[in-house]
Amino acid sequence: MEIVHVAAECYPVAKAGGLGDVVGALPKYQAELGHIAKVVMPMYRTKFLYTNEWELVHEGGQQMGSHFFHYSVIKEKTNKLGFDLYLVDINGLLDREKIYGYDDDTERFMAFQIAVCDWITRWTHKPGVIHCHDHHTGFIPFMVKYCFAFGKLADIPTVFTIHNAQYQGWINWDKYYYLPAYDSYKWGMLDWNNMINPLASAVKCAWKVTTVSNSYLEEMRYAANGLENLFEYERGKSLGILNGIDTQVWNPETDSMIVKNYDKELVEKGKLKNKKELAGQFGLDPDKPLITFIGRLVGEKAADLLPEAISQSIYQHHGHANFLILGSGDPELEDRLDQMRHQFKGYYNSYIGYNEQLSHLMYAGSDFLLMPSRVEPCGLNQMYALRYGTVPMVRTVGGLKDTITDFGDWQGFGIRFNEASVWDITYSVGRAIDLYNNKPDLYSWMRTHMMTIDHSWDGAAQQYINLYQSLK
Repeated sequence: MEIVHVAAECYPVAKAGGLGDVVGALPKYQAELGHIAKVVMPMYRTKFLYTNEWELVHEGGQQMGSHFFHYSVIKEKTNKLGFDLYLVDINGLLDREKIYGYDDDTERFMAFQIAVCDWITRWTHKPGVIHCHDHHTGFIPFMVKYCFAFGKLADIPTVFTIHNAQYQGWINWDKYYYLPAYDSYKWGMLDWNNMINPLASAVKCAWKVTTVSNSYLEEMRYAANGLENLFEYERGKSLGILNGIDTQVWNPETDSMIVKNYDKELVEKGKLKNKKELAGQFGLDPDKPLITFIGRLVGEKAADLLPEAISQSIYQHHGHANFLILGSGDPELEDRLDQMRHQFKGYYNSYIGYNEQLSHLMYAGSDFLLMPSRVEPCGLNQMYALRYGTVPMVRTVGGLKDTITDFGDWQGFGIRFNEASVWDITYSVGRAIDLYNNKPDLYSWMRTHMMTIDHSWDGAAQQYINLYQSLK
């Protein structure tokens, strides 16, 4: 089967979050199952672009409103990612270093989607399925169904995966003319609350809709940033498929980014070696439990609670734990977390920014990983933590609920709490300290057990194949 994934991110080409990890892994595992998997994404000016070999496979042009644009498609020559990778370039729109954050993001991703549809209409064959990811590709299911220029694609099944429904790509109706000419009777397939909403449009128009965990699918019926009624209405064609992780990239036995490799038999010695390296770099005490946070410093991750929660935890628990943060996001929060380094020297430190190598070392060297998220559609970090023998401390929400069981329950291997609050975080820190210091046998069993849990992409990749084949 030929599968075309269309997305704004793909690791290691360009990544801002979990979307990039998924699109970088799922097609590889589908290819290993014997299918032809392709990824199409914008040609950002990233390091990956300049350090690999490419061939030009197509050039074309299309209209976006009154603006005619030229586009080109290049392919990575060596198949080094395990699947066919195509980049779409549009001068003046996609030739940027960053993925998001520009004033003309609406125009950038609209043009990208138009170019993708135009290119696929030029193929001499039809792919088995077009799999779109998040709102940046949300117009494609509408375009292939109702835009006159792409009519020959109308019978190609489309699948739309929601990685995060908080971001929907709203556009005012005064920009409706950006879309290629379409059947005007179908304008309602674009509309939600008097706005053009690409995420809502994709949910309406795609043949099937998936979310990245079962719990998140249920949550969206009552917490979907305004789309609750839509998800209730479309539940019949929606299903949750839990994300996997790339166990080749995230493997403590072979990971070249950590100081000491280890398996479940050597987890204690291996983690201690990595922990000592971290403690040395950041001025922390390797004899105390190390609690880390890795991720975006934004409200949906409840990162705004971290300064007070860490302060309270240090005071209430008399400095019996160390804290380390890696992330970037809200500038004010970045400043607060940075300033705390001086106030709590020896107990807390932070690295503000993105550092892939440091994240691997932190998974390997941490004792606990804190995820107090308000919204967590799936979450990959807790799965990385399990793989490296690091106990996840998570709020009971979305994919965190589906993957982590509290150690107070039968054969539990994590710490769960119910509210995104300073009190719940502080209380959970106390439980972590007690587990680390006073329950060594249980703590040792938890670390060994969690490393045996299989969260690879193998099962999820097959679930997607089964879904595609059901659409034939």
